[in-house]
Amino acid sequence: MDGTHRRAGTLLGTVGVALAVAGPVMLVRGRSGRKEIRTELAAQKITFPDRGLPAELKAYAGQPVETGAEAHAYAQFIKGNLDRATGGRAYAEITAALHAAGGDDEQLSELRQTAFMGQSLRASLMSAYQAWQITTLVTGLGAALTGLGIALVATADTLAPRSPNRS
Repeated sequence: MDGTHRRAGTLLGTVGVALAVAGPVMLVRGRSGRKEIRTELAAQKITFPDRGLPAELKAYAGQPVETGAEAHAYAQFIKGNLDRATGGRAYAEITAALHAAGGDDEQLSELRQTAFMGQSLRASLMSAYQAWQITTLVTGLGAALTGLGIALVATADTLAPRSPNRS
């Protein structure tokens, strides 16, 4: 076997081992990240109401929010409630109206506080949802890298020179 095949086999084997080690690390990190998200969401003790949910969220009635999908759904629920409460206006728009009114309109002040709290809660839930999506990506990539690493090691083994004693 020539030196090129030997170097290629060594390179494939080295990369394969690195990927076969990195993949399981990613799998573990993805799973632990997902567990942490579940723990944090459960600690918030958020539960969908039994009644009053829009048709697309009825399946969540009475369920606690403990997963990324549930966090996303609850964020949508908050958005609907917030849009109704504020007439579809964002915190910044309400703040601008409050400033234009001289800053001492009690109704606008309360509406601004409602908008701030609702948008903050929604943003937190959307962050949990996005983190959940990232753990899915990390876990999937970990599985793919593990498989690719094993395949590269196996390929490298076929390129490795055999000693005269091996058959």
